Amino acid sequence: MCDNFRIMKALRIHGNKDIRLEDIPEPVPGDDEARLRITNTSICATDIEEWQFGPLWTQHDGPNPISGQEMPLVLGHEISGHVESVGSSSTGVSIGDRVVVNNVRTCGRCFWCRRGSQATCNSMCVAGLSADGGLAEYMTWPSSHLIKLPDSISDREAPLIEPATVAVHAVRRSGVKVGDNVTVIGCGTVGLLTMQAFRAAGARVIAVDVREQSITLAKSLGADETINASDAGAHDQLLDLTDGIGPDIVAETAGAAETPKMAIQWTRPGGTTVLVGIYSATPKFDFNEIVGPEKTVIGSVAASPGDMAATVQLIADGKMSVKELISAVVPLDNAIKDGFERMLRPEKDVFRILISPSG
Repeated sequence: MCDNFRIMKALRIHGNKDIRLEDIPEPVPGDDEARLRITNTSICATDIEEWQFGPLWTQHDGPNPISGQEMPLVLGHEISGHVESVGSSSTGVSIGDRVVVNNVRTCGRCFWCRRGSQATCNSMCVAGLSADGGLAEYMTWPSSHLIKLPDSISDREAPLIEPATVAVHAVRRSGVKVGDNVTVIGCGTVGLLTMQAFRAAGARVIAVDVREQSITLAKSLGADETINASDAGAHDQLLDLTDGIGPDIVAETAGAAETPKMAIQWTRPGGTTVLVGIYSATPKFDFNEIVGPEKTVIGSVAASPGDMAATVQLIADGKMSVKELISAVVPLDNAIKDGFERMLRPEKDVFRILISPSG
């Protein structure tokens, strides 16, 4: 039977609060692409936000200039797989290779791309948001954007390389120096990975959250100090831990309504705040709290060239650990009920849920 008529299961987003597990044609690789048999794709909080509050980042206002796609799209941007076939001009990977998907593609020609800032390319294409992603049995992607996995990283750990790359990118943008005092607000998946990336860069890290489960995990993953932000004296504790000065850098990864304001206020005068969370609320803020104490506020999203390869090496070398963040593995057939709906529950008892087409 012709490949164009082979059918696979895929979870696609059609619009706000509209995700469906559907039968769609299997993708056929282009000349420079590889076709992957998906091993695992993890559900990100961004996937949940797109489902509930979007489309925000999902391509919905016309086809993406690079992929030519728009909704409905196969979700899933934290992806690992095995190379099943390759196009005629594909290079760098071979059939059978275990790979992680470097999910950001850019035009390579614009003002921002020429300066190495791929996250700000106006044509940026992200698997699972502006091109079909990994919540499916198969996907195709340029072979130049696949990174082979070392034996020390398992198929189950591999999807978490993507959020770890987001963390490494944020740490690079922060300008951290060895010995800096750093506070990470929000110990979800990206926060715990950001904490580890700062530690790998030689910083002293204080982890802040309101959940004891997250605080306990932060301690086990190497936080130098932890603070429960629900305590009335949390800021005073932070000052005590930094000799009354405050952190050199505060990274906000929670994405809650009040945490960006908290991050800026807690940063020492002359220090740097890095905003990594994705925000569905628009809080009010007194910008004099930035101007007067000459604080620097940086936004950070996605990754730059080289960030994912560096992250693979950090995990392979044991300087970052992701396996503790895998809360469950769910078959694709149950992705909505046991994946998306579970992550939406108010108790938030999970970090990452992996979706495995093979069960």
